Amino acid sequence: MSDVPHTVRRPGPRFSRTGRLLLVALLVVLVLLVVLAVLLLPRLLRGWQPEQTLTVPEGQRATQIYAAADKALHLPAGSTAKAAKRAHLPLPAEAKGNPEGYLFPATYPVNSDTTPASLLSYMVKTAEERLAADGSTSYRTVVIASIVQAEADRPADMGKVARVIDNRLAHHMPLQMDSTINYALGRSTLRTSHADTRTKNPYNTYRYQGLPPTPIDNPGAEALKAAGAPPAGDWLYFVTVTPGDTRFTGDYQEHLRNVREFNERQRSTGSGGKSGEGGA
Repeated sequence: MSDVPHTVRRPGPRFSRTGRLLLVALLVVLVLLVVLAVLLLPRLLRGWQPEQTLTVPEGQRATQIYAAADKALHLPAGSTAKAAKRAHLPLPAEAKGNPEGYLFPATYPVNSDTTPASLLSYMVKTAEERLAADGSTSYRTVVIASIVQAEADRPADMGKVARVIDNRLAHHMPLQMDSTINYALGRSTLRTSHADTRTKNPYNTYRYQGLPPTPIDNPGAEALKAAGAPPAGDWLYFVTVTPGDTRFTGDYQEHLRNVREFNERQRSTGSGGKSGEGGA
């Protein structure tokens, strides 16, 4: 036997089969987490952005609201108008699928899940809830409210304008409202010419008696309340001589004097109030 001592070699660290499997599983989990992060991070970031909104002012027409909705939803022009024709909105039968008058003025939330149809439906349901709360759900009320919204110079005058409309209808007089001609001609102006009053259009309330076939805009809460419960009065005519000075009367001669004053102010200053004369 040799007296030289033997060197003992210790084996280096080695992974067992179980250890290798665990390492592979861990790597797979890490890869999956990275993939999920890449896929979900943009969506999470969108969710953290402030909620966007669409504000519908009182008195806007459906065409204006459609255009605003397209911009808010980042859609091509005309998308919401097309959706309005296809959508099954909770409208009264008299509306015949036309949401004019029922796109209630308010501020609505808009997010990545909002569609034109869902946004319009939200507006219509809000209008119906408001009408139900006021105890007035007739289509006639909404039509009158839309005229009141367009004609009244200020909220304090809305009730009287609504009463003028009711009184003229009761007396079988044409409404002769400039706002309905503006709607027929797709414009918004304070002046109405004699040629305008001869326009052959069902919205021309100078030529045709009674209410126009549909609302002419989307009225707010105050106009709806005024149309549903106007104050008592014998007024048949009105004219806004200057902003804040609308004159109501049941006497035609007095109304003509008010109109003359309005016209004189228009000529001298080039400005004035609404010329919705309610039968001038």
